[in-house]
Amino acid sequence: MRTSAEPRSRYEYPAHWEADVVLRDGGTARIRPITVDDADRLVHFYEQVSDESKYYRFFAPYPRLSAKDVHRFTHHDFVDRVGLAATVGGEFIATVRYDRIGAGGAPASGPADEAEVAFLVQDAHQGRGVASALLEHIAAVARERGIRRFAAEVLPANNKMIKVFTDAGYTQKRSFEDGVVRLELDLEPTDRALAVQYAREQRAEARSVQRLLAPGSVAVIGVGRAPGGVGRSVLANIRDAGYEGPLYAVNKAFPEDLTEVDGVAAYRCVRDVEGPVDLAVVAVPAEYVPAVVAECGEHGVQGLVVLSAGYAESGPEGKERQRALVQKARAYGMRIIGPNAFGVINTATDVRLNASLAPEMPRPGRIGMFAQSGAIGIALLSRLHRRGGGVTGTTGVSTFVSAGNRADVSGNDVLQYWYEDPDTDVVLMYLETIGNPRKFTRLARRTAAAKPLVVVQGTGTAPQGHAVRATRLPHATVSALLRQAGVIRVDTITELVDAGLLLARQPLPAGPRVAILGNSESLGVLTYDRCLAEGLRPARPLDLTTGATPEDFHRALSAALADDTNDSVVVTAIPAIGEASPGDAELAEALRSAAAGVPGKPVLVAHVELGGLAEALSAAASTAPAAVRAAGAERAPGPEKTPGGGGGAGDGAHPLRPAERPPTAAADRAPASEAPRLIPAYPAAERAVRALAEAVRYGQWRREAAEPGRVPEYEDIDEKGAARLIGELLERGEGLTISDAQTCELLAKYGIRVRRALPAPTPDDAVAAARTLGYPVALKATAPHLRHRADLGGVRLDLADEEQLRRAYTELSELFGKPEELRPVVQGMAPRGVDTVVRTVIDPAAGAVLSFGLAGAASQLLDDTAHRLIPVTDREATSLVRAIRTAPLLFGWRGSTPVDTPALEELLLRVSRLVDDHPEVVAVTLEPVVVAPHGANVLGATVRLAPPPARDDHGPRTMPAY
Repeated sequence: MRTSAEPRSRYEYPAHWEADVVLRDGGTARIRPITVDDADRLVHFYEQVSDESKYYRFFAPYPRLSAKDVHRFTHHDFVDRVGLAATVGGEFIATVRYDRIGAGGAPASGPADEAEVAFLVQDAHQGRGVASALLEHIAAVARERGIRRFAAEVLPANNKMIKVFTDAGYTQKRSFEDGVVRLELDLEPTDRALAVQYAREQRAEARSVQRLLAPGSVAVIGVGRAPGGVGRSVLANIRDAGYEGPLYAVNKAFPEDLTEVDGVAAYRCVRDVEGPVDLAVVAVPAEYVPAVVAECGEHGVQGLVVLSAGYAESGPEGKERQRALVQKARAYGMRIIGPNAFGVINTATDVRLNASLAPEMPRPGRIGMFAQSGAIGIALLSRLHRRGGGVTGTTGVSTFVSAGNRADVSGNDVLQYWYEDPDTDVVLMYLETIGNPRKFTRLARRTAAAKPLVVVQGTGTAPQGHAVRATRLPHATVSALLRQAGVIRVDTITELVDAGLLLARQPLPAGPRVAILGNSESLGVLTYDRCLAEGLRPARPLDLTTGATPEDFHRALSAALADDTNDSVVVTAIPAIGEASPGDAELAEALRSAAAGVPGKPVLVAHVELGGLAEALSAAASTAPAAVRAAGAERAPGPEKTPGGGGGAGDGAHPLRPAERPPTAAADRAPASEAPRLIPAYPAAERAVRALAEAVRYGQWRREAAEPGRVPEYEDIDEKGAARLIGELLERGEGLTISDAQTCELLAKYGIRVRRALPAPTPDDAVAAARTLGYPVALKATAPHLRHRADLGGVRLDLADEEQLRRAYTELSELFGKPEELRPVVQGMAPRGVDTVVRTVIDPAAGAVLSFGLAGAASQLLDDTAHRLIPVTDREATSLVRAIRTAPLLFGWRGSTPVDTPALEELLLRVSRLVDDHPEVVAVTLEPVVVAPHGANVLGATVRLAPPPARDDHGPRTMPAY
């Protein structure tokens, strides 16, 4: 109901409610407000609904909608009456609406905060999670419009709809009256509701990726009539990999009488294919892609891998072409990998899909790989493929995705898939950009708690083809947040592979203690020095001398592994001299058999010019069970020699060669707990140690993550009072830095006390302020160019009396100008301690971030600041204080008195709570915070407020907007 006093802007079309969502089965739908233009769509939708579903909706037979009904269900004010529709191909598949009601159930307007809600889902789309997605979105809309409760009446037999409400996780009441189940839902998000939402998101996005990686049938669109070309090459790669599902070659230029190409059924159009097509690999020029997408959508294709270039990477026109591509594909419920993609690979024995430009199927194994760049993707595959002289001893690949411009499917989606994929034990990702850092860190934290996640992160400069939300956080800050989430963050492709190979088959080290043994004293000392540099705790190297036999290595390694003071072992090896030098295979067997005796500790080899040893260590057959060895001997080809001799994994990548027959060694695909322990061999000690150090840090994170901290509750926090104050302040403007008095008032509601400071525009005012506060005092210049710059001389401390105060006032005026330029203040002296800085910011991409460091130019110059995502737990606050390089100054460095770090940690937790409870608080700076031996004193504070974003990571599930 609109009144003349209400602003018209409240009834404008709310475009920000539009969203694409992934449904339970992996398909997509678009959710948008229903408008007056949707009358015909609504009628057509209703005609597709069964009589039973209509009965459940209206509690009576209701075969058709009257003109009055259509008008009511399409005319909304977007405040008190709202309708949303889920659409596929532009047609409605489900609707939901709410009507605001008063205490008696009659139509009402604000401030009434209850609404009646009702759903209707087309029968063909029931069971896809459409109603659950609509409930999330209509609830977010209702909260935005001031509605706090939903009421719904459901027939007892309508179990599906009752389940939608009861499974949503909201606090609810349930009653039964007059043959109807009445449900009341409190729309305030709860931890359970958020957990339900995240679980549904994970299942839906994982399923959407699974449909792309394990299709039941594939069509390659754009297969050339002559050999060569992208389409023809991909078709051959799929066929040669052993894909057993229906495979089709499609090209509108095929002659009408052409029935097959290279033994594959050929068609002029995907619509001509008689059976279903689950995946279409598109390799046609960009200008022909829209027509191909429409044909695929009409035929019911589930997903697309678009290899075609000429999109956002080519400039503004291509960017618009890419946007139209995504919108059209989503309209048909399809997901896209690409455009400008390298392709996808799945080595599972029941799939064997190589829908990529890689001419050889990788070895099957348990590493999942994601790369946005095709060039990096081929380099990763090539390095894992090498067998001689490089870093070896790893399993192969489970799945590989190279997403190109990642206009739709991103690293977040693939991470959702790998989280629950039983065939993937280690995840390697090359990310040129992170489109949604906040979501990525959430997913990474959950994934890293189950399996290692190793990431090379770009420097922050987005390739032209990538559409990413801007972040104001420095690259180093984003890296720190990733490490906080358990990500093994490395800098190069070499380090990515090195760490992945260790984690793929070796157990996590229980600690940083490292034993070093080998037949080279110099290489042992080098390894020792690198361990120290990486923060490990190495024992003195054991030199077996150059005459060491395999038995010597076996005996020494067995003893080192049995020693409880060692958590891991690095074996160093150089070529032996003399006729009695051990063979590579003998040495490898000696090391493997010793490692098998104590399987709980990782073993690495750092070798020099022993390509044969590296290759022998990678051979799994001799350590597999007898049955597996026999199977491997029958089915798996022997190790391939790298042309030109052994080359390290740090060498330039060579093109992959077509395989005569895909390897299917059972040991490669076995779970890590059942597979033989393959010992990784590194051609340089520093690479072995760096990989081990990353494994040690990750193991420590896993142990800490097993006992997560908590966000403490403080009885003296006045959350409602803070909300009222923030609301009053925001009524004065869209975004503002509040005054010192208002800042102190707001912080005090969260138990944060700011030491009082009084303005001193004249010397007499300074003296009066000092009398009020009590001596000793500090005199500070607060002009922007002097604020918090004690190094410039704008602060005078420990002024014990009026004479010292007046003299200091005169000195500041002579040095820096008139008082009106200095803006001097007088403040009571705080106990001596360590000056620190606490800050929070709301980043548009990463969310709320809490930062901590020491005050002063040196810390700023060295960027010695640590960061954590808000909300911060007690364990995270403790680690935050200790994460900066200058942390020893807080703990009694060089005989100084340790300060009260528990008080500092409590302050960090209170600031975190303030920002988490009130998203309107977009920036907080506490500077300086003097941490004394007893207590932490805040001497200066600024707070900035702004209206909160309409939606964040806690909002309803949505796909990135396009």
